[in-house]
Amino acid sequence: MDDQGKTVTIKKFHFIMLLFLTVFLTAGITAFALSFGDEKVVERIQVRDREEFKKLYDVYDQIKSSYIEKVDESALIDGAINGMVEAVGDPYSDYMTKEEAESFHESISSSFEGIGAQIEERDGYIVIVAPIKGSPAEKAGLKANDKILEVDGKNIQGMSANEAVTLIRGKKGTQVELTILRPGVDEPIKVKITRDVIPIETVYSEMLDGKIGKIQITSFSERTTEELKQHLEKLKKEGMKGLILDLRQNPGGLLDQVIEIANIFIPNGKVIYQLEYKDGKVEKQTSAQKEPFEFPFVVLVDNGSASASEILAAAVQESAGMPLVGEKTFGKGTVQSSSDFQDGSTIKLTTAKWLTPNGNWIHEKGIEPDYPVKYPDYANLPYIDPNLKLKEGTESEQVKTAERFLEVLGYHPGKVDGQFDENTKAAVEAFQRDEKLKATGIVTGETTARLYENIREKLEKDDPQLKKAIEVLKEKMK
Repeated sequence: MDDQGKTVTIKKFHFIMLLFLTVFLTAGITAFALSFGDEKVVERIQVRDREEFKKLYDVYDQIKSSYIEKVDESALIDGAINGMVEAVGDPYSDYMTKEEAESFHESISSSFEGIGAQIEERDGYIVIVAPIKGSPAEKAGLKANDKILEVDGKNIQGMSANEAVTLIRGKKGTQVELTILRPGVDEPIKVKITRDVIPIETVYSEMLDGKIGKIQITSFSERTTEELKQHLEKLKKEGMKGLILDLRQNPGGLLDQVIEIANIFIPNGKVIYQLEYKDGKVEKQTSAQKEPFEFPFVVLVDNGSASASEILAAAVQESAGMPLVGEKTFGKGTVQSSSDFQDGSTIKLTTAKWLTPNGNWIHEKGIEPDYPVKYPDYANLPYIDPNLKLKEGTESEQVKTAERFLEVLGYHPGKVDGQFDENTKAAVEAFQRDEKLKATGIVTGETTARLYENIREKLEKDDPQLKKAIEVLKEKMK
């Protein structure tokens, strides 16, 4: 889902207390007035001391007294609060019931069961910010900016992100079908995904040729800084001479983790980010770096780099003078604070704008990389349902996608036109033989899965953004 921001635990939230305190005070004053027989006082105390809430109380009373069926009073209160938060019109502000709040806290602190995709509500749509590395969502080919239209056939347009998460998550081994709309693709795509346990492992590393270390941070969770330090030490022991920090498809996370990580890379005293509040007050967060980072480094970003990852990217670019390589970032420039109620529910509100060290607000604009490099077009091809059987005589957009995959992988399906002809069949059979599969000439099941697997491996091997980052880093290492 989105950037969790700063978490503030508050045992008594003013709005909830206000909602009930008036009732309690009214009852107390009524008893006092009746004991003295003052009817005028009784009339006066029926007027709510917060006039703007009169209609809210009246509706609540009418529903309780007149609605044909028994109502859940807690659900009425939850609905009223949720409606008030939604009326703000901010996709990053949410009211969460106890169950939704548990999912929210779970997603940043432990493993959970689901598909593994960060989502947010945007302009009435539920949009994927980024799939989690190695998750079922990533393996199924979900991409940043995919719009989820339906979950198991249920239209979710107009839902909050938390409501959508409740539908999408589920037990390991169960299936969920998403209907998505992908930018650049005219027709909606149906994607069946088998849920699994999603571990919150957020840092991955490897040593590339030339003693170039590569560290990928997939999100900012409770243990991310600790994980990062462990990976840095490992690469140092292996003789690292330069570092590529990969923030692609990183949807954000905890602000305190970003600050700790920035303290590793940003020179002491330099600004990491600024916060601008409602009253215009601006606070600057500066680096408390203990020792200068000893290696030259480059940062990879793309349109799935959002929120907290954008804070780090902007700080690296403007305060550390290190280059960004890749694509323009997502563009989320606000910070949320969450407050917990006594019943376990939570309210998450946007409480500030964050600005880059130079005072730029990147909201809905994103950060432009110093070296723009796009992914190859085949990286954004739509999903093919493995349950479909594409065979000779079939004509569809899925066939066109399969033909494009085969072409990219070095097979020869003939004209890429969506018509499954004898050339397409021959290319499928050649692919199946190379993959040690039965050469049926039909694209379905394991053949479809292997096509995706090979495309993913080719993308990782070709990765033009990483190649450019290596080129830029080698110049800095001279």
